[in-house]
Amino acid sequence: MSNPSFSTSRRNPPPSNRFSVWNTVSTVLGIGIILATLFTLFTPAVLFSNDLLDQMFASWQSNSPAQLAGTPVTTPLPSARIGIVAGHWGNDSGATCPDGLTEMQVNLEIATRVQKALIAEGYQVDLLEEFDPRLNQYRAAALLSIHNDSCDYVNEDATGFKVAAASSSAYPEKAARLRDCIIDRYQAATNLKFHFNTITPDMTSYHTFTEIHTDTTAAIIETGFLNLDRQILTQNTDQVAQGVTNGILCYLRNEPISNSVPTLAP
Repeated sequence: MSNPSFSTSRRNPPPSNRFSVWNTVSTVLGIGIILATLFTLFTPAVLFSNDLLDQMFASWQSNSPAQLAGTPVTTPLPSARIGIVAGHWGNDSGATCPDGLTEMQVNLEIATRVQKALIAEGYQVDLLEEFDPRLNQYRAAALLSIHNDSCDYVNEDATGFKVAAASSSAYPEKAARLRDCIIDRYQAATNLKFHFNTITPDMTSYHTFTEIHTDTTAAIIETGFLNLDRQILTQNTDQVAQGVTNGILCYLRNEPISNSVPTLAP
């Protein structure tokens, strides 16, 4: 009669330790990759700097099992959406000059160029009419309505631009920052003066501000007077559009604003 304990041990040999050995090898290889990356990238000026840490993390990702297996590690975020309203477009002519030039024409030309410039920067941009159905609860990172002032001669001081933030914004500090960014960048691009003392409730309580979602940061700009500023508005339209574009980018990218921007209430 055979020994039961001996027989059992022959039928069920001790578990192999190959998996524990493989885990140990994997751990050692992982540590080796990190150390190799550290010593390759090391200079006294960048030790533990953000750049170094970013490079180490990128190196780890490129050598991680998921990455080697072809599995995506991250999903790119969608680009920010921006709304550009061409004032009076699709509704009426707005201010009209004696020779037939209309505010709507100027607004639409500027707005179209702003849209193209922002798309070139990688953003999703909607070009919207004055009473566009899409404005109902419209959600975007930012919305700007583009207008211009009268073609009538008022006086020699009737030149320059105006910008107002949406008074109905759920986050007035964001709307104020969008306004201030546009003031700063538009003035720098066009050298037109800011007409802060002629901003009216028609601008701060502009009808579109109550139509869009309250989370959407919004503002309105009158890029100039169709009388004394007509030359820059119609002959240097790219310059005008670039100033508006730069202002929106300043807000989206959280860029610094110069100290020359007037202090206005949110």
